[in-house]
Amino acid sequence: MIVDDKAVPRTDIREEAVDSAAAAALLRVYFADVASRYYGRPATDAELDAAMAEDPSDQLTPPRGAFLMAWWGDEPVGCVGLAPLTDGVLQLGRMFVVPTQRGRGLGARLLVAAEDVARERGARAIRLNTRRDLVEAQRLYRVHGYREIDAYVDEPYAEVFFEKLLR
Repeated sequence: MIVDDKAVPRTDIREEAVDSAAAAALLRVYFADVASRYYGRPATDAELDAAMAEDPSDQLTPPRGAFLMAWWGDEPVGCVGLAPLTDGVLQLGRMFVVPTQRGRGLGARLLVAAEDVARERGARAIRLNTRRDLVEAQRLYRVHGYREIDAYVDEPYAEVFFEKLLR
């Protein structure tokens, strides 16, 4: 058997501590991407620091929450988080795939992995919110059975709301 040592590494999705160095670095890339799209220009370091302080990720922890990261070999290439919202309902957020990996189904894989973890955590539903300009995200959620619902939180960038019943 011939083994190609230049083979493309496999993409794995696994739970990661949200306060790990790898998670912190990927979350900064996530915030930079989202903020830059919002501003229509690259976000400054000060804007990123402010956004991350304003919207911390500390609820994405077990036992009810979770933070999942996608790894391409030893490089983090995507993430998604789950945070407790109400009894039996988790909120999905921090859904992100680095630009170089988009269009390959990784977002869908992250979403399915998050749903599996939510079921393991005993959730009966997942809710999420997004901005109107993030049309790719909205399309992904609709394709995976999320339905648009009325607003369930009052947050600055929450414009479109979705829910999916898990059982």
